[in-house]
Amino acid sequence: MTTAPPDPTVRTPRARAALLTPSPTSVPRPQAPTAPPVRRLPLAVGLLLAVALTGFVWGSYGAKPGVLLLLGLGLGMALFHSRFGFTSAWRQLVAVGNGTGLRAHALLLGTTATLFALVIGTGTGLFGAVPAPSAGPLGIGLLIGSFAFAVGMQLGGACASGTLFAVGSGQTSIVLTLGGFVAGSTLAAWQFDLWKDLPAFGPVVLADHIGWFGSWAVTILALAVIVVVSRAVQARRNPPPTGPVPSARRAAARVLRGSWPPAAGALVLGLLGAGVLLASGGAWGVTSAFSLWGTELVRLLGGHPETWSFWQQPDNAAALAGPVLADKTSLTDIGIMIGAAVAAALGGTWALHRGIPWRTAVAAVAGGILMGIGARLAGGCNIGAYLAGIASGSLHGWVWGATALLGTWAGLKLRPVFGLANPRAGDGIC
Repeated sequence: MTTAPPDPTVRTPRARAALLTPSPTSVPRPQAPTAPPVRRLPLAVGLLLAVALTGFVWGSYGAKPGVLLLLGLGLGMALFHSRFGFTSAWRQLVAVGNGTGLRAHALLLGTTATLFALVIGTGTGLFGAVPAPSAGPLGIGLLIGSFAFAVGMQLGGACASGTLFAVGSGQTSIVLTLGGFVAGSTLAAWQFDLWKDLPAFGPVVLADHIGWFGSWAVTILALAVIVVVSRAVQARRNPPPTGPVPSARRAAARVLRGSWPPAAGALVLGLLGAGVLLASGGAWGVTSAFSLWGTELVRLLGGHPETWSFWQQPDNAAALAGPVLADKTSLTDIGIMIGAAVAAALGGTWALHRGIPWRTAVAAVAGGILMGIGARLAGGCNIGAYLAGIASGSLHGWVWGATALLGTWAGLKLRPVFGLANPRAGDGIC
């Protein structure tokens, strides 16, 4: 009696389970250190700011801005607790082949795409909002902007959302990145006429051609391919593991005092991002507020930015004419910083970092300026273009991500010039 050879196209239970296990690394991931005691003073200040600002915004501008601020607070806590990064994830992928962060991106993108399809496909909105996809043109500005943004991420040490939660958690060097970010965004707004007419094709949104279910299915399939490929690359390169962060020992305490698994962060961020879409009609974004903040500073110093072409565009003019604390993106940005401060204080890790090396400071400012300019040219950042674009089924989100990977490679080449290290295959962690 002979036995037929196993069909290689049929996965055994063991093979199916293997897809759910962590990808291999050169050494086991070290155990996370115990979280330090709660930082009571920063926690008290953060909570006081959160309560006072929410009360002021709700009372002065209404429920919608108040809800957006609360969503921002939640985003800040989720970003910090999960240390959800785009900069580090791409750096680890390109430098040593560790795709852990990229797979977390895929889960966030898939969750957000699912919720966006439900919300936009059914026209569901709060406060009279009509939800709409985030779509951008395909052109030279997108390519240059996303490439420059990715280089800036690697020099500045954080992406758009990462800059906000790092500033909130007390990372002093990232304050310099934020300053450069605001300056670059304002500079790009001032010089709007130089880049507004760069060659471009119109936006391509899958839902316009194959409906929201078809758009969702294509997006999920593409993300699944990315997950499989990243696991194969990681298995071949066998990189060092990602570094652990301080965490509470008891599972229940980790919700407020510990580090969340990247998957938990992705799910929570996806839900909160969908909340922003429900409340405002638009996707979660970050960088448009930086242009507004810098422009308000120019006006405070006696300038007349209302004469700039950028601020004469209808949507931009409305934002400039209104109060900053009624601006959707400003509210979520401010909420992220305060929420991250509360989370960092609860986790015992809030601290101001002193003694920044001068080369690191230069890199932080330069990286921020590149990100500010890049975000304006590309029509968004890692949140407003990459996350919101892909989740909306817009082709520009995929182009942004692919070009950003090339920019990450270039940024890694520049980091040593400023004394910044890159992950290496022989490291204990990356």
